[in-house]
Amino acid sequence: MIIVAPIDLQQQQQVVEQTHHYIERACEIFGHRFAQIPVLFDLRGRSAGMYRVRNAQRQIRYNAHLFAKYFEDNLCVTVPHEVAHYVIDCLYGIRKVRPHGAEWKAVMREFGADASRTCRYDFSGTPVKSEKRYDYHCGCKTHQLTTRRHNKVLKSGIYYVCKSCNGKLTYSSRHVR
Repeated sequence: MIIVAPIDLQQQQQVVEQTHHYIERACEIFGHRFAQIPVLFDLRGRSAGMYRVRNAQRQIRYNAHLFAKYFEDNLCVTVPHEVAHYVIDCLYGIRKVRPHGAEWKAVMREFGADASRTCRYDFSGTPVKSEKRYDYHCGCKTHQLTTRRHNKVLKSGIYYVCKSCNGKLTYSSRHVR
């Protein structure tokens, strides 16, 4: 399979400018000053974009390979989508509202953008991150939990329950993939 090349520096600059454009529009719409935040092109996997806060640092990350494959669509859909998450975080707090709730949809309407929650792209030719999966058992079958869920079990003491038999999932100590 041929891997799609990521967008070049000129296209990255267009994406950054479009991101700044939507942030400026939000300033006008809401009468609030939203700071420009870092825009990164390091996202991999099955997401076109991601807004995140890490160590009190806000940033927007984009998938450069997926942008290369669907450049115009991502400029019109993904960029306002991620900026809307940023705006909602600044206005309401990231944990106080649902990620794609009424407030986020209202921002998307103000932007004149599609308020779909996820993209429906063909990922062939783009690098896709694969996660390790861990075997867990209940009373009726084996389940594969992602690394993230497995670590939650180990660190937080939480547990998951089978939807079929309501049995507690227990780790079997051998991982898949």
